[in-house]
Amino acid sequence: MIEQHYDDLQRLAGSLLQRHTTASQLVRALRSKTRHLASLARALQHVGRVAKTAHLLDYCNDAPFRRRILTQLNRGESRHGLCREVCLGHRGELRQRYRDGQEEQLGALGLITNAIVLYNTIYTQRALDHLQTAGQQIDEGDVARLTPLGSEHLTLTGRYRVALNDALRDRTAYRELNTSPGGPTSPVLRTNSP
Repeated sequence: MIEQHYDDLQRLAGSLLQRHTTASQLVRALRSKTRHLASLARALQHVGRVAKTAHLLDYCNDAPFRRRILTQLNRGESRHGLCREVCLGHRGELRQRYRDGQEEQLGALGLITNAIVLYNTIYTQRALDHLQTAGQQIDEGDVARLTPLGSEHLTLTGRYRVALNDALRDRTAYRELNTSPGGPTSPVLRTNSP
């Protein structure tokens, strides 16, 4: 089937790569009832099956590939976990009835989640810089496993009023790092599992 339609499949791929057509136009055309296009659609399905089979074989035979996929899945789950923590005080529910309200709520959730990630990233980097300045050896493998998705150090319930004063407008002003020996370690510095 693939061999029979090989030239058409190459032309189809070329049209997509050169942006002469869009994927939605292609799908619409392949739904056509003409015999040739229906046969081409089946050939394209077979190409998809071949690609999926090749991916599964790589997944089964390549341990580093599996670890990379698992790492990505864990990162995605960590982000979803942070979003659930932020969204309505640990419940993770959308309370708006209509689509516009839900879109506003999801937009606010994304903004707050991104602000937390930025805050955690800045302070994690400051902590790493402090450790290096103090002469501690930092393992790059440990740094690679750090995550900015922690929220244990944040109070996520209640009402907040943010008033920008001069100290907040100064982009070089930071909170003090807790550098006391034996002091509480920042949850920002927790690591993902390897």
